[in-house]
Amino acid sequence: MKNRLRKIKIVALSLVLFGSHAAFAATPVIKIKIQDHLFFPEIIEIPAYTKVKLLINNLDPTAEEFESYELNREKIISGNRKAIIFIGPLPPGEYPFFGEFYPKTAQGKVVVVEQ
Repeated sequence: MKNRLRKIKIVALSLVLFGSHAAFAATPVIKIKIQDHLFFPEIIEIPAYTKVKLLINNLDPTAEEFESYELNREKIISGNRKAIIFIGPLPPGEYPFFGEFYPKTAQGKVVVVEQ
């Protein structure tokens, strides 16, 4: 009986450790940089119905706010700092985003495509 409980604990621990790691490893990462109050790249393409991690690196000395009404996301990113924003899963379409502090120059969009 003790041996059986020990095996169950080992299997359960393995599922927790390795199962959660596999889930995190599967999330695609898209890198975006903010420089001179512009997003690079301006247009990012992601697969439909997939959760995506946006890694945004603000290279400007001033703060910028990543804003998107369609994605329902907003986040202030201090100057010379990084931020992470998760988006999706989303249906196919175009989802604009902009920098709220410099909306005339800092503009981009997420294009979600069927795979």
